This record gives sequence, structure tokens and C-alpha cells, in this order.
Amino acid sequence: MRVFVTGATGFIGSAVTRELLDAGHEVLGLARSDRSAEAVKAAGAEVHRGDLNDLDSLRRGAEATDGVAHLAFIHDFTNLPASGEADLRAIEAIGEVLDGTGKPLVVTSGLLTAPGRLGTEEDPADPDSPGKHRHASEFATLALAERGVRASVLRLPPSVHGEGDIGFVPMFIDAARAKGVSAMVGDGGNHWAAVHRLDAARLYRLALETAPAGVRLHAIGDEGVPFREIAETIGRGLEVPVVSVPPEQATDHFGWLGRFATVDMRASGALTEKLLGWRPEQPALLPDLEAGHYFRTA
Repeated sequence: MRVFVTGATGFIGSAVTRELLDAGHEVLGLARSDRSAEAVKAAGAEVHRGDLNDLDSLRRGAEATDGVAHLAFIHDFTNLPASGEADLRAIEAIGEVLDGTGKPLVVTSGLLTAPGRLGTEEDPADPDSPGKHRHASEFATLALAERGVRASVLRLPPSVHGEGDIGFVPMFIDAARAKGVSAMVGDGGNHWAAVHRLDAARLYRLALETAPAGVRLHAIGDEGVPFREIAETIGRGLEVPVVSVPPEQATDHFGWLGRFATVDMRASGALTEKLLGWRPEQPALLPDLEAGHYFRTA
């Protein structure tokens, strides 16, 4: 299969590119800069120049391939609604090309299930979920399944971890290093689901190869790690005290990260495992943190 991968040089996308190539597929990787183009070539994939706002480039990429893995996203935390709108436009442009072809389209989403309980693949997007800026994209993707596209949604948890992580966990580590304490909000009893990037990459490949149309998939390694344990592991890694921050002071301590420090997002991937035969094989979040690579400094 020749696969068009958006976000092909990102933390997760680069692992998906490698997974696909190692499995014998060809990859056409979207690159918006010379640096990204060099990374795509170095991985052994073909370069396709463009970006999420260049809808014609997305259409051409989809036309030239047998399927699409859409991972690129504009992570502008100052204006997530605008990022969600750009994502929706990209999916609609790709969908125009794939309409009626039966080709696979795997679109990345967040855990859009209701906070505070164990979410499953059967749960539709919930308006109270932290990732509500991705709601429209998820609905649009699933609607394509009714138009002859083998479209599926792959939901990622708050932490996709592994060496080279640039997501929330290293941000909390940087905050702890700067402030000299590793903090949790309240008793830290809220939970984060998590998955290793290499396990997630394998799930993208399996989804492209065999996922039926119209399904939601959950890439879940840890169903729910208490944030307290994450803060404690960071504290040990940096050799700094672990402290509790009252909920009303979360923003003062963490800045914009405060909202994510309070997220209670647990989820199951049991239906995905049964459907695709996927099983997490890489280290869970806490052992990955304890391995030490998160705490190395240049």
C-alpha cells in the first residue's frame, strides 16, 4: 500500500512512517519545510510538499496514494478552536478525493469521552471532554464512512510517551525543574490514560490495513495513571519535593498547563484490541519515566 501521511515527521508521525516502511508499505510524507522534507527523505519515504492550510496539496497527496493517515495538527494552545477548524477543513479536502473509493483514511483524535469515568470506543464525542475542539473532525470522519471511504478515528490519550516526547509530560517536567517542586492538583487522584508511541504507531498501521469503516479506535496502554504517581515519579527523577496545589491555584502554578493537570481521563482499548488483534507491547508510562531519558539535559 502507498500511504499519504500528514504529520510524517512529528513525534508520533515519524514512528508511523517507520512502522509502515518496515511493514513493506510505501510512504508519501507531507512536509511543510526544507527541514521536514529532509527528515522524510532520511526515513526512506517520498516527500510531498504542503501543509494543512494548503488544501490542494492535501488533495493531491490523497489522489496519489492508496490510503491516508492524518496525524498533522496545529497545536496552538492559545486558539484551539481555530486549530480544530483547520483540521476539519483538511479532513474535508482529503474526503473529497477519497469519496466512493473504498480507500482507508485514519484520522487522529483525542479522547473525546466524558471525563471522570472509563471511556470506551462505543462512546460518541462528549461536549464536556477536554478535546472538544476535535469534535467536528471526528464527526466528519465517521460521516465519510457513509460515502464509500474506509474511514476510522484513532483516539490518542493525554500522554503518548517515549524517547523524544515533546508533549505534556516533558512540559510538566520542565515546570518542576523551573519551580523546584513537582506539583499535583489537590490529592492528584485524577487519572491520565497513556500509550507508548511505538504501540500507537502499530495501531495506525493495523487500522490502515484492516479496520472496517466507521469505527472509533482507542490507543490505550495505561487505562488511567493517577496524576499523583506521575508527579511523584517526576519528583524522584529530578530529586525535588512533591507538593499539592489547591485547585484554585492550578493556573497560578502551572499557567495554561493547569487545565491539563486536573484532567481525569480514563479509557479502555479493549474493543480495539479485540477488533484488530492489537496489544500494547512497549513500557507503560511510569516505567518509561523511570527509565531516565525524560530527565536528561543537553
